[in-house]
Amino acid sequence: MTFQGWALIAAFVVLLLAMTRPMGLWLFALYEGRRTPLHRVLGPVERGFYRLSGIDPAQEQGWRRYAVHMLIFNAVGLFFTYAMLRLQGALPLNPLGIGGNSADLAFNTAVSFTTNTNWQSYAGESTMSPLSQMLALTLHNFLSAATGIALAFALFRGFARRETGSIGNFWADVTRVTLYLLLPACVLLAIFYIAGGVPQTLAASVNVTTLEGVRQTIALGPVASQEAIKMLGTNGGGFFNANSAHPFENPSALTNLVQMLSIFVIGTGLTYTFGKAVGNVRQGWAILAAMLTIFLIGVTVTYWQEAAGNPILHALGVPGGNMEGKEVRFGIAASSLFSVITTAASCGAVNAMHDSFTALGGMIPLLNIQLGEVVVGGVGAGIYGFLLFAILAVFVAGLMVGRTPEYVGKKIESREVKLAVLAIAVLPLVILGFTALASVLPAGLAGPLNRGPHGFSEILYAFTSGVGNNGSAFAGLTANTPFYNGLLGVAMWIGRFFIIVPMLAIAGGLAAKKYVPETAGSFPTTGPLWTGLLVGIVLILGGLTFLPGLALGPIADHLAMIRGQLF
Repeated sequence: MTFQGWALIAAFVVLLLAMTRPMGLWLFALYEGRRTPLHRVLGPVERGFYRLSGIDPAQEQGWRRYAVHMLIFNAVGLFFTYAMLRLQGALPLNPLGIGGNSADLAFNTAVSFTTNTNWQSYAGESTMSPLSQMLALTLHNFLSAATGIALAFALFRGFARRETGSIGNFWADVTRVTLYLLLPACVLLAIFYIAGGVPQTLAASVNVTTLEGVRQTIALGPVASQEAIKMLGTNGGGFFNANSAHPFENPSALTNLVQMLSIFVIGTGLTYTFGKAVGNVRQGWAILAAMLTIFLIGVTVTYWQEAAGNPILHALGVPGGNMEGKEVRFGIAASSLFSVITTAASCGAVNAMHDSFTALGGMIPLLNIQLGEVVVGGVGAGIYGFLLFAILAVFVAGLMVGRTPEYVGKKIESREVKLAVLAIAVLPLVILGFTALASVLPAGLAGPLNRGPHGFSEILYAFTSGVGNNGSAFAGLTANTPFYNGLLGVAMWIGRFFIIVPMLAIAGGLAAKKYVPETAGSFPTTGPLWTGLLVGIVLILGGLTFLPGLALGPIADHLAMIRGQLF
């Protein structure tokens, strides 16, 4: 570990904190439906969309109607994407003549991008045409991200409103987030990436002669526009197979830093928005403090393990940290930081191959997803996932002080606790269940590249990433098969919507409740004790649930490594 490495981590945290309040205030304006400086230009576009679609943005929706409209919207998007990918060979803007996807790959990809997972069982530059990349995939990058933020707004209204049956209007929330946040921010980011060397062209490739005199075909395409929303929307799907390790997606240390900040900035901003929504910004800062505590623990462990390197190689006379699978442009510190950021959020973009990390260095990204990606988390999904843990934490706190638990002025009763447990239980049930299935069936065992505990980790990581809607992978797994494409597609759909529906039910129930003012007997939910309780609940529920799986995979892999055992 080096001073420069720690300085990078510190600079990232400082810059992120500096951006949290401005982003939170902008999101709060969208949450309340206020005018922004962009309304003068984009306001007519918004109103025109409402007129064209027959939507009244002022018409509020109860949680059931909000959920139904959200599900229909995503189902239509899934079928549209599936059809486009199957018919790709007959559609325009396909200069390389790439054929349509197979049925199982099209299903997996359509579910993946609809659910904000962006798991890729394919190499983008050789499997998807520019039209598919721009229309089918990048479109979902915007809409799935906007859906996540809209859902966070709905839960905020549940906590903030009093004795009402409504939690907002899904269509208005998605439209405002897309028009006034994601689109303008991505235009600026795309211009920045183009200036930094990221291609933005409809040309499919260019032929060059290398220094050795060899002819080489280099893939091109509309990369910068996809890169912008890929990071800001915590999508993660790369235009190229190497993702953000590719120099055309991530050319320099500066673009690398901007990409890392892009992944987290909306997530941290939403914590401030939550505080503003409930009338106490300290509530938002307390949540962010808990998130950053877990994040810094993860960064420290990953950086320590990757800098320590592999003792088996050291014994062979190859000293130094673990540079396997890492871009020399970024090195160990930036690669370790990126891996923890992308899995603490539901992004899944990578600038190094997690499969080649040391056992414990690779375990932290895996554990980040298993915790529910609530350590800042994806756009919207992180904060509403964390608030589910907060409901359980305040329930435990209520038992400690011997009274009905309360959080930000709302009594937390059995209905909210049961629904929170139901939502949180989805991840371990599906992750461990599907991993067990793939670990015993011949079709599942045909996937891992490695033997022993690392091979098991590849399977465990795949289903953890799919259910957690992350999209990164231990890329040693051969996943482009009917078995994995189908099972992972089902896992991604369950991991997204089987959590959202109980969360919206909680929002609807909370919105109908009266406000309960704090008293001397209330458990404080803004101080260090509350932050520590939140950290403990997240780590205990996530860590202990998955400990047996981690013991069979990365922990066993680490013990074998320090004993010098190879598979």
